[in-house]
Amino acid sequence: MPVGNEQVSTHAFLRGLYADDYYPDHVLDRGKAVLLTLCERIESERPADLTALYALTHAATEEFNDLEAEFEAADSEIETVAREEMAEDFAFVARAYGFTGADVEELIAPRDW
Repeated sequence: MPVGNEQVSTHAFLRGLYADDYYPDHVLDRGKAVLLTLCERIESERPADLTALYALTHAATEEFNDLEAEFEAADSEIETVAREEMAEDFAFVARAYGFTGADVEELIAPRDW
């Protein structure tokens, strides 16, 4: 299901990381796919409140946790710059779907990065 939200469909997820050769594109592509799948789930499930949104973002965060080994295998890691970029994209997604009061730290609470 393609994303219907125009803000999301035109957003360059993980843009700052793609611009840095330290981060492998094939792993970033997987991270971008996680974020787009999150958007698709928000559109299909239409969470009614922040609790429901957090359940979706936590599942997506767990998928990012699973990417750590792939970053390491490519001589990279999810370090400070990557963490901030990822957190910003989670916050962007929340805002794009009208959850302006979402707490960024709660969006990504189960993170290992």
